[in-house]
Amino acid sequence: MKILNMFFFKFSRRLFYIVFILTNSYNAICQDTFSIVGLDSTSRQIGSAGASCLDLYFAGINNPAFLTDILPDTGVVNTQSYFIQANQDNARTRLRLGQTPSQTISWLITNDANNNPQFKQYGIVAFNGNNPSSASHTGTACINYKNHVNGSINGFYYAIQGNILLGQSVLDSMESRFRNTNGPLACKLMAAMQGAKVIGADTRCNNSSSLFAFLQVANPTDTHGNPFLNISLKTKQVDNVEPIDSLQKLFNVNQNCLTLGSEENKGLIKFNIYPNPTNNFLTITGHSPISKIQLYNAQGQKLFEEQYVQPKTNISISLDGLSNSIYFVYLFNNEINYKYKLIKQ
Repeated sequence: MKILNMFFFKFSRRLFYIVFILTNSYNAICQDTFSIVGLDSTSRQIGSAGASCLDLYFAGINNPAFLTDILPDTGVVNTQSYFIQANQDNARTRLRLGQTPSQTISWLITNDANNNPQFKQYGIVAFNGNNPSSASHTGTACINYKNHVNGSINGFYYAIQGNILLGQSVLDSMESRFRNTNGPLACKLMAAMQGAKVIGADTRCNNSSSLFAFLQVANPTDTHGNPFLNISLKTKQVDNVEPIDSLQKLFNVNQNCLTLGSEENKGLIKFNIYPNPTNNFLTITGHSPISKIQLYNAQGQKLFEEQYVQPKTNISISLDGLSNSIYFVYLFNNEINYKYKLIKQ
């Protein structure tokens, strides 16, 4: 009888999991794998990135960033494992009420939309005025390997979480890349994603880390649902591509994460940029021909780009219309990149 009762208990528990998944299949999206949310307390930018081996084509999902909700100058939440829209909506409401990430997660656990918080995973960062913080939740019923890490460095706060992972090394690599990458928040988030670029990072994938990937960053003045940086893609198993590499290519179109500062160019400096500081016009001269020039603001947004079919050694550009601030000029010469700090006043 004792053996029979034990068998019945195990069978009932297994049956519960099956019934739970089936009865929630219309409202829940199962098992999104690794993601990161982060904020910059100086620029007050906020952003998110993530990936999974979930086949979005099969699931009928158009938006690869469905699991993230960015509230400019407030906070961002990633709702994963068993995604339920009601939980994400509730998280948005709590953050807008001024709750901290920890308070929001506590509320979500207590008020889970289908009373099963141990199947859910959350990552949240928020400003809370001038008191930024991060928090995560990994339910005990999320599929192994599962875990999360939280931290901050030089005013950047982050929460990294994942399930169905190859192991803790995926999260550790993402954290290390985020912490050790210079530049604006977007560059740190993209670096974190590269940290997870391992075949089978999501153990359901046999030829890549994942099947879809996304990255979003919002300025404090952006409106909800319209972050200034919004890139994503989805693939199928048969495509045999690495989504994180594809995401990097999309990222490189509008962002430049070179970390070589003007004071670090040393003997490589081949150009004169003047006047600096300047007010409206900038002149660039040098012995080496320039094939492309780009101008970025301090938040990492590309403001200007021009390519030259016939490389030039003398270029003048207008800064009219740009506010007084710090900018960065990137010069491209034979695939070698040079970065210079520019002040407009």
